[in-house]
Amino acid sequence: MKKKLLYIGSAVVLVAVGFFVYKSLGSTEKTISFDTAKIGKGTISNTVTATGTLEAIKTVEVGTQVSGVIEKIYVDFNSQVKKGQLLAQLDETPLIAQLDQSKSTVDQSDAEVKYQKATYDRYKVLVEKNLIAQSDFDLAEYNYSKAIATLNNAKSMYDKNKINLSYARIYSPIDGIIIERAVDEGQTVAASFSTPTLFTIANDLTQMRVEAKVDEADIGKVINGQRVEFTVDAYPLKKFNGEVTEIRLKPVSSANVITYTVVINAPNPDKLLMPGMTANANFFVTERKDILLVPSKAVQFTPDQAVIDTYNEAAGESNPPTMSPQSPEMGQVAPKDKQTGDSEKTVWIKQGLLIHPQKITVGVTDEIHYEVLSGLNEGDDVVTSMSSAANRTKAATGAAKSPFMPQRPGSNRKTATTSKQAQPPQP
Repeated sequence: MKKKLLYIGSAVVLVAVGFFVYKSLGSTEKTISFDTAKIGKGTISNTVTATGTLEAIKTVEVGTQVSGVIEKIYVDFNSQVKKGQLLAQLDETPLIAQLDQSKSTVDQSDAEVKYQKATYDRYKVLVEKNLIAQSDFDLAEYNYSKAIATLNNAKSMYDKNKINLSYARIYSPIDGIIIERAVDEGQTVAASFSTPTLFTIANDLTQMRVEAKVDEADIGKVINGQRVEFTVDAYPLKKFNGEVTEIRLKPVSSANVITYTVVINAPNPDKLLMPGMTANANFFVTERKDILLVPSKAVQFTPDQAVIDTYNEAAGESNPPTMSPQSPEMGQVAPKDKQTGDSEKTVWIKQGLLIHPQKITVGVTDEIHYEVLSGLNEGDDVVTSMSSAANRTKAATGAAKSPFMPQRPGSNRKTATTSKQAQPPQP
């Protein structure tokens, strides 16, 4: 009979203890709550933005070196042309007339040379026999030399007019596409001071480039070979890829703002991009793909050690982990490795009902996430914030109050009582 009573008493004690632990843990979970995030893989990228203009890699302006009237145009906008193809022809009539005139001058000068040569040869024989004065021979020699010079000058003018006649026909200097035609048939062009532009030819629109203007504050982050993504207003949802090929050293000043021109190659196999389009470019300064990420909120989270101890004790942890506030484990940043830039930090992991700290090594960051190099596994739950019923009640009470509404007498005492009751119970 005594043994039976002893068994019954022991069972009652165990039930009471279990009930007390259950109530304590349930009360703790109700008064303390944690926000967690699951460790997963993703991408970290830091970018520099700039705007620029799309251009063909090679653009040639075709002009004319002679003046005249455009007689015939053989190409138009968007015409595909080959090197040496005839593009336009000027009226050749005045040029042919000039050529004929210069040819007559050459013939006349040639006749003069022949006459002066005969005179020179005759005077040479006479002067050798002392039959004429030396001055007469010198004059004959001078006239002969002058006639030769005049003939050479006439031949030069003839060659020049012949070349000008060839300039009346405009040929393409490269393979490409006509992107601009600045003249029409019947229009007069004058080449007296500068060469007028008749056509603009882009060699290959399947390979283009972006000339982006990068601010002086960001130019130090841009390097050759860097990956670039850009969009154009014509296709706002489509991203085009490119690569930095040149960083020009000459600064460009506009409204006291200094920028530098960065050239980006832009493959255009579908010919969607057109010269002159505005490109909004993102230069990827830092880019890591398929890496473990931890939220920066979890790295910056520093809990109240007393609350964590109370919570873990209530959850069944006999020796909860403790840390001194001065240690790096409390969220202080450890010195970075000078070579890799990595640093040690501490996050709090929730496993089941227990919360414990974990040292980790982090790499690059985009201020939202950190790269996890060691210390965490995919799927781990890290704590990002902690709140208690007292804090939530206080926040809700504060949010409900209005500075323009009178308070009831004794309202402060009720708030203090509520905060006191919201503290997690001790086991």
